[in-house]
Amino acid sequence: MRGLKYFVLEAAASLWRARMSALLATLTIAAGLFVLGFFLIVNRNVQRVAARWGEAAELSVFLKDDATPANLKTIDELIAGSGLVVERQYFSKADALTKFRQEFPDLAAATARLERNPFPASFEVRLRSEAQAAGEAVDGLAATLSAAAGVAEVRYDRRWLNRLNAAVRFVGGIGALIVTMLAIAAALTVANVVRLAAYARRDEIEIMQLVGAPLAYVRGPFIVEGVLQGGVGALLALLSLAVVFSAARARFGTMAAEALGLGSITFLPLELCVLLIVGGMLLGCLGGFVVARNVS
Repeated sequence: MRGLKYFVLEAAASLWRARMSALLATLTIAAGLFVLGFFLIVNRNVQRVAARWGEAAELSVFLKDDATPANLKTIDELIAGSGLVVERQYFSKADALTKFRQEFPDLAAATARLERNPFPASFEVRLRSEAQAAGEAVDGLAATLSAAAGVAEVRYDRRWLNRLNAAVRFVGGIGALIVTMLAIAAALTVANVVRLAAYARRDEIEIMQLVGAPLAYVRGPFIVEGVLQGGVGALLALLSLAVVFSAARARFGTMAAEALGLGSITFLPLELCVLLIVGGMLLGCLGGFVVARNVS
């Protein structure tokens, strides 16, 4: 404990002497972790949206205006006999128009001026959860229905959900690349600050070596110096994220949650916050260790 106290006090004193350089290193770490935290918040909420929409994924079978009752019976039998369906419901053209007016009351008046009903009749099909996981079976059903007489178009929500997930993965990859570059920059900045501290204390280090001070006592303060910078940078990043998130949720949270179909937009869980702090400390530790191992 006495050794740890010595490391912390020496590191704090060194950081204070080079406070402008230390501040730059701390802010660099904070910037990198802020970007990482931002991507994690976005990714977490988008995954919640994708999961919720995935549970409610539906197959919509839009019919031609000239579809006959025999066509409707055949389509209904194809859907019922697939074994993939929990519930199916038929909407006539009149039902589709009524549903549109209920869901979009602001546009209801515009539909009254139309000469004819532009909405097609359709079957709305809710799929079993295990069927949604087996995408090939649903794709086969969609292909079969598309080829059936009287069908104008088949839309499957899972297809655009897959595209959404692909877009999320792509954005996540770009974010990981940016965060990696910022992490490298942060570690190098910490290393330079610690190197300056080592140079400023070169006479003191030589005296410690001459009197036989353990190598750990010589190197320890430099590693702790990096850890302190990383930890403070991580805390600063989390604080900034919390402030920005709270302000954004207060202004846009309700509207965004309703648009996405979520109860609320959520912040990072506690375990991820702890990991961010530990990650910042490890980044600082890496920068301090690179310099400390050259001190002999």
